Amino acid sequence: MPAPTPKPSVTEREARQVAEAAREQDWRKPSFAKELFLGRFRLDLIHPHPMPADEDAQRGEEFLAKLRDFCETKIDSARIEREAQIPDEVINGLKELGALGMKIDTKYGGLGLTQVYYNKALALVGSASPSIGALLSAHQSIGVPQPLKQFGTQEQKDEFLPRCARTDISAFLLTEPDVGSDPARMAMAAVPDGDDAYVLDGVKLWTTNGVVADLLVVMARVPKSEGHKGGITAFVVEAAADGITVENRNAFMGLRGLENGVTRFHQVRVPAAHRIGPEGAGLKIALTTLNTGRLSLPAMCVGAGKWCLKIAREWSGEREQWGKPVAFHEAVGAKISFIAATTFALEAVLDLSSQMADEDRNDIRIEAALAKLYGSEMGCLMADELVQIRGGRGFETAESLAARGERAVPAEQVLRDLRINRIFEGSTEIMHLLIAREAVDAHLKVAGDLIDPDKSLSDKAKAGAKAGGFYARWLPKLVTGPGQLPRSYAEFHPGGHADLSPHLRYVERSARKLARSTFYAMSRWQGKMETKQGFLGRIVDIGAELFAMSAACVRAELLRTTEEHGREAYQLADTFCRQSRIRVDELFERLWTNTDGVDRQVVKGVLSGTYTWLEEGVVDPSGEGPWIADATPGPSKRENVHRPIR
Repeated sequence: MPAPTPKPSVTEREARQVAEAAREQDWRKPSFAKELFLGRFRLDLIHPHPMPADEDAQRGEEFLAKLRDFCETKIDSARIEREAQIPDEVINGLKELGALGMKIDTKYGGLGLTQVYYNKALALVGSASPSIGALLSAHQSIGVPQPLKQFGTQEQKDEFLPRCARTDISAFLLTEPDVGSDPARMAMAAVPDGDDAYVLDGVKLWTTNGVVADLLVVMARVPKSEGHKGGITAFVVEAAADGITVENRNAFMGLRGLENGVTRFHQVRVPAAHRIGPEGAGLKIALTTLNTGRLSLPAMCVGAGKWCLKIAREWSGEREQWGKPVAFHEAVGAKISFIAATTFALEAVLDLSSQMADEDRNDIRIEAALAKLYGSEMGCLMADELVQIRGGRGFETAESLAARGERAVPAEQVLRDLRINRIFEGSTEIMHLLIAREAVDAHLKVAGDLIDPDKSLSDKAKAGAKAGGFYARWLPKLVTGPGQLPRSYAEFHPGGHADLSPHLRYVERSARKLARSTFYAMSRWQGKMETKQGFLGRIVDIGAELFAMSAACVRAELLRTTEEHGREAYQLADTFCRQSRIRVDELFERLWTNTDGVDRQVVKGVLSGTYTWLEEGVVDPSGEGPWIADATPGPSKRENVHRPIR
């Protein structure tokens, strides 16, 4: 049998080509966010707000009632934090409740919940224990169920989905000790062994659920050979298979109940029937799975925001300073307003994106990515503001508060638990690049060959003609639009409510300005555009704010026409939009007035040792050891810490 392939050595260009080949190339359905980045405010794609079917809502509400009772009576969040482990009886209780199969079709034993109600369930259980929310999310959003639902054979679905729905926990294994968001360098090998099996060798890092998992989705590189296309490929692997060792259970600053580890594969034989999709499709499967799977993270951020608002309201009304409750001091009140308005907007973004995913009428790859990016960033800010509102009590642990006779409010824990969301499933920096790539897709389709150094002069000439036609039609539409007409979007100014129509006009004008800015940047930097990560990040952040403003207004109008809180919803949407517009104006200013250039110079100086004198006067308490652990394939030399749930 051939030896495992060594870790590939790739250039930056080759790495980008691998990532480009894995992304969905076509847009077969409309996308509100894609249109927004192109300067087209397609309010018709999200308004009126889509709604779940009555039977879906009824089934979802019934499960939420059962889950709420379980969270209130069976989950001891303090115990999970203290023992750094979710008790087996809690996990078994979730299994009995059907929580492992929330998104799995009923014909396989699952609950068949919609994305909307799945996310509501994650927000609920995540408020009781973020570690449990992470366990359920990793199992269903990126673990075995989702890729099999989208890419699995009928035989694979029949074999694995009933297990995932009721008994078996799944994990997703992509990252390696020296491979994060650069999968072109993946070293995990899957060597064909005849026609009916592959042999896996390598090490996977940060395997969420991996310590307790029964089933694994593993990404590994198949070497190219006769009869084998090769490339990164996805497999379903039994966690108890011979040759698999969980070598470490990792510990983190937050999510202390997270069952995340290091897993080594040594000569692990996997049936070819357990391969998901064709060889070489693994990365595309992973990215496609994440298109909706990413919505689980903002769901838990929404839950955290709701909890932060509750604690901020109760505490700041009770705590008095200088003769009145601290809530009525403007410095504190501004923080409370931010938490309330932002929670409303995040829930609007989440519910809108989720309902669009359920309807499957729109391509939501950008919307889901924006929801993840915006939710994780704003969730951390809300938790940080709550800690500030609580003062010293915010910094104090819940256990310490209880020990001295006060309410055990885990504000600092929530801040620690939320911090990982800016890294999980694509860091903020990677999300900026991913979304930016999708945002400029239309430009690259018509003008990409113009800036590609590998294209011939004739190719560039053809691209120039194609681009000329596109921009001749597109650019004039960026000059004027409904946002300049004072009566546009008048339906968002009902009597007796705040007026949201100016905010939608602002979104429309800003979308055109955003598109003009992107076009100017591409004209200015051309092929170097992909290196301007600061600029691209601000472009994406503007788009995220505009999407959130749009979602908040549409949700407010929905609540006005269907529920009793319409007036309050309009007020929250108005407040959020006013706050958001200040951020957008600042981001537009920073597109062209920033320190990106001098920052690059300082970085060069730091890495060359120019500023080592600045590091003098301290000691480094770090331990000894390599920056990146050795992951050479071979048999494990460590104890297997895999923990089956009893």
